[in-house]
Amino acid sequence: MITEETVLKALETVNDPEIGIDVVNLGFIYNVKIEEGDKVTVAMTLTMKGCPLHASLKSNAEDAIRRLAGAREAEVNIVWDPPWNPKMMSDKAKGKLGFSSDMLEE
Repeated sequence: MITEETVLKALETVNDPEIGIDVVNLGFIYNVKIEEGDKVTVAMTLTMKGCPLHASLKSNAEDAIRRLAGAREAEVNIVWDPPWNPKMMSDKAKGKLGFSSDMLEE
């Protein structure tokens, strides 16, 4: 059975090659929707609109979802609202990139 948790776990295998951290821990995944038990739709953002890797990250994310047992269809929609910012990263990603919480305070 496909759940939001299993989708997110699958997406943790998709790394941004420029940063070396997965799309989940970077805070790129905004929404996971599972329809009829086997169609998965994900809203994903990137650090910037002109990201040269947008097509490959989208394709890699869809492939990761399709590899889930029972996934019939995977669709990743690139969205820009809300805009991504470093505060959206997990503590794991912030630590790997050398961010401290006081660096991200307004």
